[in-house]
Amino acid sequence: MDIRAILMGLAFALMWSSAFTSARIIVTEAPPMAALAARFLVSGVVGCGIALLMGQSMKLTAVQWRGVIIFGLCQNAIYLGLNFIAMQWVGASVASIIASTMPLIVAGLSWIVLRDRMKPLGLAGLILGIAGVAIIMGARLSGGVSPMGVALCFAGAMALAVATLAVRGATSGGNVLMTVGLQMFVGAVPLAFLSALFEPHVITYTPQLVVAFLYTALVPGVLATFVWFLLVERMGAVKAATFHFLNPFFGVAIAAVVLHEPLGVSDFIGVIIITLGIIAVQYSKRSPSQLKLTPTIEEKTAA
Repeated sequence: MDIRAILMGLAFALMWSSAFTSARIIVTEAPPMAALAARFLVSGVVGCGIALLMGQSMKLTAVQWRGVIIFGLCQNAIYLGLNFIAMQWVGASVASIIASTMPLIVAGLSWIVLRDRMKPLGLAGLILGIAGVAIIMGARLSGGVSPMGVALCFAGAMALAVATLAVRGATSGGNVLMTVGLQMFVGAVPLAFLSALFEPHVITYTPQLVVAFLYTALVPGVLATFVWFLLVERMGAVKAATFHFLNPFFGVAIAAVVLHEPLGVSDFIGVIIITLGIIAVQYSKRSPSQLKLTPTIEEKTAA
């Protein structure tokens, strides 16, 4: 098992899931598309600035530019844009649960469009993940939820699945952090344009809004996206996407602590099943020779 990849995936899932709670705080005080466009502007400046200090260049390959544009539009403008709008009507926990259905969409698109193959153990892991999500989601929906908000969240999950597949190979030429910063700018442009056309610009400035905005811009905005690029490069889009199955638990747990949204027994049961699914998918990518308990000389040297 790739322990480093698992730790990266867990860190990514925690940072990514926390964005639902901070976004919920933001949209209660500011117009969602305008706030998100401003967040991407800040994240882009910070990301590109750090990249330049690290010696990275804006001279990207054609494949990298394709990933920047598609990822910036699909993840930032569409996925996050729709989620920010939806969270005017649905809670942070519901949005995070819906986002966790994305790996199934990725697996389906990979099989249909890219002709990728998955071992039976990997497929079983995906099924377990969906089952865990269903357990958590069932409890969450019992109190009622906005159909419009749910529809927007699912549409965003589809867009994120496309972005996940599009990013394959998009960082193979280096300049990882630079690509992260540039795709923030790509997402900011359409959101700023749509906000100017359709949103009333009424903002209630509070300490909570400022903290939530800065946190969202820097942690989920720059750091989590940077880790996501590295994770996809390390283990592939479908395997990396399984960490989104942790979004329901992390999202619900953070919302419970910060926003006092309810947390039940079904959430804990669901996350156990989800974790088993992630382990199954992780092991499915290993060859039989890698499953032996005795490490090779090369493995000992690497350790």
